[in-house]
Amino acid sequence: MEVLIEQWLIYGTVTIFCAITIYVYLKKHRKNSAKVVAKIIKAKEEGLYEPMSLHPYIDSTQCIGCGSCVTACPEKDILGLVDNKAEVINASNCVGHGACFHACPVEAISLRIGTESRGVELPHVNENFETNVKGIFLAGELGGMGLIKNSIEQGEQAVENIGKRKFPEMVNVLDLAIVGAGPAGISGSLTAKKLGLSSVTLEQNSLGGTVFTFPRAKIVMTSPVNLPLFGKVKLFNTNKSELLDLWHKVIAENSLDIQEHTKVESIIPQSNGTFKTITSTGKEILSHSVLLAIGRRGSPRKLAVPGEETQKVAYRLLEPERISDKKIIVVGGGDSAIESAMLLMDNNEVILSYRSDKFSRLKPKNRENIQLAEQEGKLKIRYNSNLLDISEKTITLQTEQTPEGEIIENDLVYIFAGGELPTPFLQKIGIEITKRFGHIMKKHK
Repeated sequence: MEVLIEQWLIYGTVTIFCAITIYVYLKKHRKNSAKVVAKIIKAKEEGLYEPMSLHPYIDSTQCIGCGSCVTACPEKDILGLVDNKAEVINASNCVGHGACFHACPVEAISLRIGTESRGVELPHVNENFETNVKGIFLAGELGGMGLIKNSIEQGEQAVENIGKRKFPEMVNVLDLAIVGAGPAGISGSLTAKKLGLSSVTLEQNSLGGTVFTFPRAKIVMTSPVNLPLFGKVKLFNTNKSELLDLWHKVIAENSLDIQEHTKVESIIPQSNGTFKTITSTGKEILSHSVLLAIGRRGSPRKLAVPGEETQKVAYRLLEPERISDKKIIVVGGGDSAIESAMLLMDNNEVILSYRSDKFSRLKPKNRENIQLAEQEGKLKIRYNSNLLDISEKTITLQTEQTPEGEIIENDLVYIFAGGELPTPFLQKIGIEITKRFGHIMKKHK
């Protein structure tokens, strides 16, 4: 009898212990779920819930709530768990690493661009990165994969597919013309060199493409990647200057033909199956194939106000440390405008003009920093404002208090109003473009 009582006491103790453990677990689980739900509500209020570009889509019927995606994501508060199911929180801040996609053990996550309500214009590209125009390939941001790591991988894969083809020998005809010297273009150039393809790379601005337009101190968030002919490089927490140094190094070591400040005006298919690429310098290049590695924002969007064509107006910030003792207005409410204003504010008088009454879709750190800067008087923010006129020594700014416009002393104007999609350029070539809603992006595992 004593043994039986002792066994029941043991069983009872174990049962109570298990019950307490389960209770503590469930309580902690409910508490964590509530925190994530609160973050989602806040994200919706701040306009950060709706994705802007490539983002994860979670199939709740497949998700097992293991949390691998949350752990794998290198960004903060993009994903969380609610009632044992993964949920997207700040979708607008997702930069498309795809780490969650790779980490999911049950393939419950797909990478998509656009939503059911907001479409995104994308060119037609097959699994080999070839467009509907045979011989013209596309890689990088234009196809929806804007992250540096993704762009490098796509540039390599696209040129590898091009290299599988046999080109007839023709005088003064290259195997490949690459448009754009960003991550995808440089990766494609290196792969062409590795495969023995004759090629030239044309860049309308400077080396690095879109990366070059980042403010100097901006951190490029990505992860280790294999660069053709160079090997594995770690690009996590790498700033623009370091990344450009890497580009210069690999280009010099491999003697790549990169022609900067050479804008491509048109690409014309020829009757013999080749392509004629015409540049702004008047140069004509014939090639058997073309790789388009240009960004989604081909040209900066302008405000169409008087004086915008003057030299005091710029659409990107280069070497902010060289600018001091100037009266500056920065126009825009996105991350680029915020970061640029903060880079300029310590050595200049800065006004940040934004057409809405509050910022939306900002990275949390940028939102926190710009609000603190305003509180400390390091810059002025003019909400609900519009730039009306730009003159040599002043600008005219319209606000709710001054609907007719206030004349303000000014030396420099920086406009960050986004960019125009290169849709007309692509359509002129013959590339089909369709607005996609919740389009699944294929990505190699």
